Amino acid sequence: MNLTQHYDQLYKTSSEIISTGKYSIDSELKNESDSRFGITLLIRPNDEIKANIHTFLNELRKAEPEQYFYPDSDIHITVMSIISCSSDFTLNQISAKEYIEVICRSLVDVEKIQIHFKGVTASPSALMIQGFPSDETLNNLRNRLRENFKNSGLKQSIDSRYSISTAHSTVMRFQEKLHDPKKLIEIAEKFRDYDFGEFEVKNLELVYNDWYQRKSTTRVLGDFGLR
Repeated sequence: MNLTQHYDQLYKTSSEIISTGKYSIDSELKNESDSRFGITLLIRPNDEIKANIHTFLNELRKAEPEQYFYPDSDIHITVMSIISCSSDFTLNQISAKEYIEVICRSLVDVEKIQIHFKGVTASPSALMIQGFPSDETLNNLRNRLRENFKNSGLKQSIDSRYSISTAHSTVMRFQEKLHDPKKLIEIAEKFRDYDFGEFEVKNLELVYNDWYQRKSTTRVLGDFGLR
């Protein structure tokens, strides 16, 4: 997949939807009884990247203070959604140790993963930072995870919603009616090619998480350092 083309197309389609007021509001964000949980392998950007993301979020907050903004603790890139969030899943249904073993096998010979955060894109209900891996290491790891989990016999739902191939990070979701959709897109345009920085991934986390990766409900099951 050409990531630049993918992000561009997503932005073009979604910015038109948002500007014309046909965007989607995520009604589950304020649902305190939301019980959708799953298991995810993820990457967290470093503090320097998060500080640069704040520049973008601060502008968005001024225009749309009632929307949902991801706090530093929750900003992430999904490497693989191993068990998709569902109200039918609880942690006691699996042995985390077995999942950790499959991930460790998949990480053999994986050296450094480098990701460049540059520009923003959108969906009809959210704004995201565009992530670009420097080479095929992340894609190769994902393919290895797919194969190893498929062969493991463990409960998993990899690629059941879609086959992940991007390295974006969602930073804002719509939880209320937008005050000024066109103004929001103006701000997104301003940051369309903004350089948020590049970082080398030091570790991956396996987490038990809710739909929005909120720290308050997340439980870290495994931490995997990269060489």
